[in-house]
Amino acid sequence: MRSTVCIAFGQDEVVVHLPASDPAWSMEDARRWLDEQYVANECVPTRASGKVLTTDKLVGVAKAYGRLGLEKDEALRLAYAHAASAAVSRPFVRVDVDAGTVSY
Repeated sequence: MRSTVCIAFGQDEVVVHLPASDPAWSMEDARRWLDEQYVANECVPTRASGKVLTTDKLVGVAKAYGRLGLEKDEALRLAYAHAASAAVSRPFVRVDVDAGTVSY
């Protein structure tokens, strides 16, 4: 199945189309990658409880790398898209960094 991940930074978007020929990541691999990136980029929990949801990790990691970082680094962009699609188990994911939301 082909997946599409859109990462919105205000009016700008980074859109990644993952071809059906790419092997899909498991949910476990996706969560592990997001956890590693969240910690490596020193992302800060946004909830008063300190709980970090998968959507928080998707937004935090995208924000840490920024639009230019994702556009310049194809391997990172593809890894992020694979992780996003697998983490929420959906073929279409939209991460709105400014709004702090994930929709699918």
